[in-house]
Amino acid sequence: MPVSPIHPPTDAEESGLRVTERKSAAAGAKAVAISVRRSFREQGLVKTARNLLRLNQAEGFDCMSCAWPDPEPGERHTAEFCENGAKAVAWEGDRRQVTPEFFAQHPIEDLKTRSAHWLESQGRLLHPMVRRGGGTHYEPISWDSAFALVASHLNRLASPDEAIFYTSGRASNEAAFVYQLLVRAFGTNNLPDCSNMCHESTGVGLAESIGVGKGTVSLRDIHEADLVILSGQNPGTNHPRMLSALETAKRNGATIVAINPLPEAGLFKFDNPQTARGMSGIGTRLADEFVQIRSGGDLALWQAFGHLLLAAEGRSPGTVLDRDFVERHTNGFEEYAAHVEDLDRDAVVHATGLDWSQIERVAALLASSERTVNCWAMGITQHRNAVNTIKEMVNVALLQGMIGKPGAGLCPVRGHSNVQGDRTMGIWEQMPDGFLDALRDEFGFEPPREHGYDSIAAVKAMDASPGKVFVGLGGNFSQAMSDTGVTEPALEKCALTVQISTKLNRSHAVAGTDALILPTLGRTEKDLTGGHVQKVTVEDSMSAVHASHGRSQPAGELLRSEVDILCGVARALFGDDHSVPWAQFATDYDRIRDSIGRVVPGCEAYAEKIARSGGFTLPHPPRDDRAFPTASGKAEFTVSPIQVTTLPEGRLVLQSLRSHDQFNTTIYGLDDRYRGIHSGRRVVFISPDDLHELGYADGDRVDLVSEWTDGSERRADDFRLVSYSTPKGCVAAYYPETNPLVPLDSFAEGSRCPTSKWVQVRLEPAHRVV
Repeated sequence: MPVSPIHPPTDAEESGLRVTERKSAAAGAKAVAISVRRSFREQGLVKTARNLLRLNQAEGFDCMSCAWPDPEPGERHTAEFCENGAKAVAWEGDRRQVTPEFFAQHPIEDLKTRSAHWLESQGRLLHPMVRRGGGTHYEPISWDSAFALVASHLNRLASPDEAIFYTSGRASNEAAFVYQLLVRAFGTNNLPDCSNMCHESTGVGLAESIGVGKGTVSLRDIHEADLVILSGQNPGTNHPRMLSALETAKRNGATIVAINPLPEAGLFKFDNPQTARGMSGIGTRLADEFVQIRSGGDLALWQAFGHLLLAAEGRSPGTVLDRDFVERHTNGFEEYAAHVEDLDRDAVVHATGLDWSQIERVAALLASSERTVNCWAMGITQHRNAVNTIKEMVNVALLQGMIGKPGAGLCPVRGHSNVQGDRTMGIWEQMPDGFLDALRDEFGFEPPREHGYDSIAAVKAMDASPGKVFVGLGGNFSQAMSDTGVTEPALEKCALTVQISTKLNRSHAVAGTDALILPTLGRTEKDLTGGHVQKVTVEDSMSAVHASHGRSQPAGELLRSEVDILCGVARALFGDDHSVPWAQFATDYDRIRDSIGRVVPGCEAYAEKIARSGGFTLPHPPRDDRAFPTASGKAEFTVSPIQVTTLPEGRLVLQSLRSHDQFNTTIYGLDDRYRGIHSGRRVVFISPDDLHELGYADGDRVDLVSEWTDGSERRADDFRLVSYSTPKGCVAAYYPETNPLVPLDSFAEGSRCPTSKWVQVRLEPAHRVV
């Protein structure tokens, strides 16, 4: 059955949308100019200089725009940031202010008509606000009254499992630990997070294969690699500091292979603004081989690599595989080898859209490499077969012993700045009993053991049973989650929604009957909770944990830290006579770190370790000792069938992606200059062949209709077609505009990650909605 179309508000600037040639290089002088201009405009000269010089420094604050690791303290540049990091800092340091007077002028229904870009461009939230009993406006509320309102709603629930506690990956380790502690002390494991929507497939695939759901490399491994493979990622936009690591690898002699449906600028050339070569435009060539794969073909490709490596070993025994590693450290090799030996090459070519000769070329690079690092991002994780694809990547690494070896390993590149740290601290609906036992022993209460809701289950629960409580620690759940046409009404059915935020976003406009906006300090700002300067900690994509020190004056005197807000809710909920010392946690974050050290594996003596310049790296048995904490005690080869989907005539595969002026759901601006898009976002990138076959022309306006096996359809209306280099049958468009097209029940097998990179759509001539 069809689902009602979603017509999200659009900025007036969309009417001036322009398309120019896509860029062939990332960064350079243009990136510097844009970073400086935007920072000056939003923060002013003095604040810009102070913040940017402290960004990603050992005694400064950690960038909130991605989780790429920092170099060692003595190896960092004075300007240790990228264009998007500068945008994130400027966005947070915005001098514009959202005051109670703003909310008096803008009823919630008005906010719902505004675009995401407009909402976030209004400035920093400064005052706790409440919408009571379905009223029309947000109104000011005191902090104590806000905490009491949350406690009142939670205490009225029939069960703790009627409350849902979401977090984005921006929260610090201290805030995440306190948050999960509050939630479990309340009596539920309902802790959905942004990992559910992005890298959950990575965690599941790696945990089942090597026993740890995290990557196995350090920054130095990338520098020392012979071969670096980039799959399903766009480093020039999503983690630009990675380009510096790739440049170092190239300088050291590495070969780079990029596997992606779109030819992104950051895959091909890096104009390093730290060097005269980069600023002059000479730059560094990156990808030696670009593999323009069809969306969803990665599992077949990696299975073909395994097939070809085994064949090469058969021709020259002892020259390709690491047989000692396979025999000592792995399980299931014989079954895997038998499976890939019987590979259907025609199926691989059909699934990938590639010439077999190119697949052989890349396999030959793998065969001759002594040290291979394999990197991937959401272009891999958001497919129905994502978990099996990651296992297939692990299979290839195991064949050649590329785990626990210098210059080699598996490198999932996570987006949000502390999403990995949040999971380490217990933000997961399925934390193991050992962690819960440690919580019990530390705090004297019995945590719930039944698994809680992930993001999909949370939306279904809110939709099916109104009256629940939703708390969002950062993020923008309504726009991050798939199936917007279900997610947003589900939030509005809640008895209470609570958003702990720095800036206004769409989730504030799709509010519960009672709704709270609780403004929090940003990462850049000085935290004087308890009357002295506090610091927090974060974990990057490579398991390194370090301190972050906010230095700027807070945007408003009423702002509170995330830790302080959560402890305030806990004190209102549990009272001061509770086994958890909430008041002490709020005023002394070292007390939190002491408990982290006793509860979280690998964090012993946590406070002392993070006091060191540069912090410390968490233990990782596969990386450190080639020890694999799986059921067999060895790394697991796995067998997965190749899945080849044939589309009906006239249908296309849509993948969603970010623009360059965007971080997750945060829209900094309406340009995507690397892809040649200016003053607009509602575009669909489509191949010239598909334009011709479907009877459309570049510039035509279309509606997108997604089609699903249960007969349902979803719509997203009024997009401009842009002729682009993308595989035939594959199109791309930005999220969150395309999130309405993905139903809740379309998710990766095993991880329940939304299938935002594989959506079957048809195009219809646009019918303009007024």
